[in-house]
Amino acid sequence: MKKISISLLVFLAFSIHSFAQITEQEVDNLVNRTLTTFNVPGIAVAIVKDGKVVLAKGYGVKSILTNEKVDANTLYAIASNTKAFTSAALAILVDEGKVKWDDKVITYLPNFKMYNDYVTNEFTIRDLLTHRSGLGLGAGDLMVWPGGTDFTTQDIIENLKYLKPVSAFRTKYDYDNLLYIVAGEVVHKVSGMSWCDFVETRIMKPLEMKNTAASFVRLKDTSNIIVPHIPVNGKLIVTTRGKSQVLDAAGGIYSSVNDMSKWLLMQLNNGKYGTENKQLFSEKEHNEMWTPQTIMPATTRPPYNVHFSSYGLGWYLTDVKGYKQVRHSGALEGIVTLVTLLPELNLGIIVLTNQQSGDAFYAISNTIKDSYLGVKSDDYVTIYRKWEKEDEEAGDKTTDEVWALVAKNKKENTKIDFNNYVGTYKDVWFGEIVISEKKGKLFFASKRSPGLTGELFLHKDKNLVVKWNNAYFHADAHLFFEFDSNGKAIAIKMKPISELTDFSYDFQDLDLKKVF
Repeated sequence: MKKISISLLVFLAFSIHSFAQITEQEVDNLVNRTLTTFNVPGIAVAIVKDGKVVLAKGYGVKSILTNEKVDANTLYAIASNTKAFTSAALAILVDEGKVKWDDKVITYLPNFKMYNDYVTNEFTIRDLLTHRSGLGLGAGDLMVWPGGTDFTTQDIIENLKYLKPVSAFRTKYDYDNLLYIVAGEVVHKVSGMSWCDFVETRIMKPLEMKNTAASFVRLKDTSNIIVPHIPVNGKLIVTTRGKSQVLDAAGGIYSSVNDMSKWLLMQLNNGKYGTENKQLFSEKEHNEMWTPQTIMPATTRPPYNVHFSSYGLGWYLTDVKGYKQVRHSGALEGIVTLVTLLPELNLGIIVLTNQQSGDAFYAISNTIKDSYLGVKSDDYVTIYRKWEKEDEEAGDKTTDEVWALVAKNKKENTKIDFNNYVGTYKDVWFGEIVISEKKGKLFFASKRSPGLTGELFLHKDKNLVVKWNNAYFHADAHLFFEFDSNGKAIAIKMKPISELTDFSYDFQDLDLKKVF
């Protein structure tokens, strides 16, 4: 009986393993369907398995203006997948004894200060990487988003003290970008090298990621690179590329699926790389990066039956069908990316896209993942598009209602006294915005973030809305005014109109007071 059972187990294991081998043709069909269904111009995909790259391929085009084809060396901004490189940089410094995860940030950056003195004094390097600071989702991101701002790294560090927490320190997950910028500055102070120099010299060079750079401005060759695309009113437009280096440690890296495959192979080999199995960082610190730090909500349901969800150091951690999953996504305007690792299956999946539909990369990644898990895949392309469409329709309903009321006010010629609104208003961390009247129209303009300019319209009493000149922001916003006894505006609160607005447009964190 034992021999029969063992043979049966071997047979079943072999059968599952055989079933797991998604073919190149199946991937081709999957990605081409995704391109069409989600209106994505170009996608690059890689699969690494058992220490080898089994697929690295480009699909579609780099730009709808040139129609040049994507290939496995085409460069994409990997956005927040950069965060794992920042945690890896610190892991290297931990290995070298130059820093500890639980060292206080103020030891290296004396000007670092949070809203609360206790939090300032207790804040560790680990805290910089784990999204548990107490700050709200995307707090302060308007200093770096949507790009083109004049905020420096030092401005961001100095302004953290003005950002009010929304939860107690270390009690709740809320994603942030600014603290990864601070982490990059810690790398700089400890190593004596800029964050860009460090990750390129100590990570990318050893891994032979030859076409990858820590920032767009550091790319040596931009002849094979995508451009970002955004859907506006049902049509794709090419949008401007963010080039600021301030965000680099949180989301600046440009890479290809060929180069990113080398990064994944190293991750799946416990920090070892190359034919000689050199160690980029120790297995001990690799385990630390893949250890849960911040608890996140988890929903247990088929097909993955997730039992826990958490954030590690630069990585999301969960379980799928009993296997540990290590994953991160990244998003910039017009670009989204996804990296997925199943260490126990020695499997890694990379999906890079030049349009901002996250549903597209999940459809591809989950289909490939299911084939290796032996899970019968749903039609994720259809399912995710259905969900995306439902979200879009809900968001459109909200915004349509707002602009319908604006149109009604215009039709009825409802007047407001512009003199009650015009002036300069200041937020302590974002700086000044100006509301001005020109040719019978009211306008909003940020001094430090020039992209945030647009016309103001009456919505309801004491409530105006701004339509940004750049429609691809998808971030039109409410302005709620406070008035003095003479009917003059003295303060403004803001919030996005649509729930689908990217969280980095954190208008709700502004507290604008009139200064003149």
